Amino acid sequence: MKKLMLGMLMIISQQLAMAQYKLSGVVKEKNNNEIAVSGATVEVAGNGTTQTDSEGRFSILLRQKGNYLVRISTVAFKQFEETIAVTEKETKLTATLEAQPLFLKPVEVSAIRAGDRMPFAKTNLNKKEIEKMNLGQDLPFILNQTPSVVINSDAGNGIGYTGIRIRGTDATRINMTLNGIPYNDAESQGLFFVNLPDFSSSVNSIQIQRGVGTSSNGAGAFGATLNLSTNDFNEKPYAELNNGFGTFSSLRHTIKAGSGLIGKHFTIDGRVSLIKSDGFIDRGSSNLRSAYLSAAYINEKTSLRLNAFTGKEKTYQSWNGIPEAKLRGDEAKLLEHYYNNYYLYDTREDSINLFRQDNNRTYNYFLYNNQTDNYRQDHYQLLLNHEVNKSWNINAALFATRGLGYYEEYKRNESLDDYGLAAVESDIIRQLWLDNWFYGSTFSAQYKRNNDQLTFGGAFTRYDGKHYGKIIWSEEPVTKDYKWYDLTAYKTDFNFYTKYQRRINSRWEAFADVQYRNVNHVIKGFRKNPSLQSGGNFNFVNPKIGISYADGNGWLGFASFSIGNKEPNRDDFEAGVNQQPKHETLYDFELNIEQRKEMYNWSVTGYYMHYNNQLVLTGKVNDVGAYNRINVPKSYRAGVELQAGVKPASWFNFAGNLTLSDNRILNFTEYVDDYDNGGQKENSFNSPALSFSPSAVAGFTLNFIPVKNGEISLLNKYVSRQYLDNTGNKARSIDPFFVSDLRLNYAIRFKGVKEINLTFQLSNLFNRIYETNGYSFSYIYAAQTVTENYYYPMAGRNFMAGINIKL
Repeated sequence: MKKLMLGMLMIISQQLAMAQYKLSGVVKEKNNNEIAVSGATVEVAGNGTTQTDSEGRFSILLRQKGNYLVRISTVAFKQFEETIAVTEKETKLTATLEAQPLFLKPVEVSAIRAGDRMPFAKTNLNKKEIEKMNLGQDLPFILNQTPSVVINSDAGNGIGYTGIRIRGTDATRINMTLNGIPYNDAESQGLFFVNLPDFSSSVNSIQIQRGVGTSSNGAGAFGATLNLSTNDFNEKPYAELNNGFGTFSSLRHTIKAGSGLIGKHFTIDGRVSLIKSDGFIDRGSSNLRSAYLSAAYINEKTSLRLNAFTGKEKTYQSWNGIPEAKLRGDEAKLLEHYYNNYYLYDTREDSINLFRQDNNRTYNYFLYNNQTDNYRQDHYQLLLNHEVNKSWNINAALFATRGLGYYEEYKRNESLDDYGLAAVESDIIRQLWLDNWFYGSTFSAQYKRNNDQLTFGGAFTRYDGKHYGKIIWSEEPVTKDYKWYDLTAYKTDFNFYTKYQRRINSRWEAFADVQYRNVNHVIKGFRKNPSLQSGGNFNFVNPKIGISYADGNGWLGFASFSIGNKEPNRDDFEAGVNQQPKHETLYDFELNIEQRKEMYNWSVTGYYMHYNNQLVLTGKVNDVGAYNRINVPKSYRAGVELQAGVKPASWFNFAGNLTLSDNRILNFTEYVDDYDNGGQKENSFNSPALSFSPSAVAGFTLNFIPVKNGEISLLNKYVSRQYLDNTGNKARSIDPFFVSDLRLNYAIRFKGVKEINLTFQLSNLFNRIYETNGYSFSYIYAAQTVTENYYYPMAGRNFMAGINIKL
């Protein structure tokens, strides 16, 4: 191994010593050479891509001299395309981009996204980067290499139900918008990416903000924000066919097409997708379908766009996880704590024998052939952008989201008196339904003149939801499709924000932002407590201030302070009048310094996030018999995010990030059910670690370009120990893991075809055994404390291959 490493270092040093050619330059606006274009994508055909910095500068290394096709693109400008002759060691290019007169930069993006010099920690992904990583897996897997991100998958291979945490913040605290329209579920506040199958194929840019971030629409950002934009403008007609297949009978078919500009004013873009997979977990299958249609009218001052997209999913339930005894092959614990499989076998012995025979890491408790989740979500967006004059832009949008679906499950030996029927036991098949509408409007206006920029905007949304359950089959006679509960809920959300940016001089810029938000949630009963009516009315003021620095020589930095407030979710309200939850408050301090140079870049971001009344699980049973989250007075997350990138040669580059953090509750009380004596036992802890908040998260990618148009990428991820609850008990935790993926990309270009991209990804290259998610509960029985851990394992070595044909 030592000789091999020495040999590799020798080869690399020899390659680095070889002559290198460099294309560098600056990108500016055509009609105003004083204005640099930052964030533009610079592509040198066959040699990779880079982005312009805050001063519009870029640099890319080339293997040899010759003629190179250079494309430069960004929103609101026509694409620059020119063949450049590279004959010297360094060739310089000054490119000017012409503003697209028939397209206005989407104001919803400018209104809620953080610009390059705004004082917030952020990561931007452009269309090229998204395409390279998109093999049909859910959005979290595309974001996996970004800072402070930890992802998980119920089925173990990234298709179906997936999740994401950023800085330890779960999905219910991550604000997500689609073209400025709120996406989070109004009641649970969660993110269900499974309802957006292959949506990444229609996305042209993503911004991830870490911390409170800038004001946005929808659920309050309480640790992170995801902004996705699909409103791309395509001047010329195009068509794409994207097919993929892989392990676990996974397949993906996507067709995209666009009309280009019709009659100087109209465009139409569409997509249809099908994704299927059997999943790594037994019966953890997914059948996902989606469609996207966008039509726009555009003139010199105005654009009007209608987006309609839908997602339909049918996934076999794998959300119970695997008992630790099964996962570890612990025969003694298996016999001590009997896990009964209710669906096929009536005797203890048969159930245990089946439990022993099933594969340890792919075991699924459910056996009923239609134990599935079925849901469809339809989105309608109407967006208007208008340029009043050179200083003012305005934006308004109307939207409606329709959700309808259920999950079906087999329940054995249910007591029918729990369903309002006779007090007898019966096997049943039931469906739990959601039927809801989420609708409203957003608006914003921007004023920009000289050194001042003012933005104000807001949103009004309304959620109307129905929750009901049906028994569709029963061993004992029951009326067909009998409903045992039928409940309603509604939620209104109004917010208004004002942002002001002031360029003090060429280096310093100040920022101030304040948002007012009113939330009213009315819940008319819960499934297990149908007569309990609950909810609350909340008024929040969320201010942010900051200052940023950029010297024009690659040095940048910022400091900011933000306050965020967040209402409880639906489940939190399932409590008596004297145990209603309080809202949560977050105080977020951010400090950053970074340097961007032609050959390298690095940044350091420190953060301190202090919570008042954070809602966490404690195991406590409230006065209506529910295990809900309760407010803990003080908790915090403190950490540092390190990022770096190096481009030492035309054939090699490196990018990585590392987050080190300390995440704690200052005083925590655990409640454990006592089956011996009744009631609950209390255990106190002094400053335990917050659950699912690893102290170290790292991602780094090695990119090799061995041939023109070809790239080999080694993607690596490390996540330290995660605790399943808030006790800091190692016996209730997820082991640290380090996993690597290998991705191969090759592009073919010839006459009649724009491009054929071949992609092959081998995930979990070294076949690591690891888990990314889980849960835990404890109880006292026979004078012993028994802890039950459940885990969600990830697949071993597996692959996905794809071919994308662009016409």
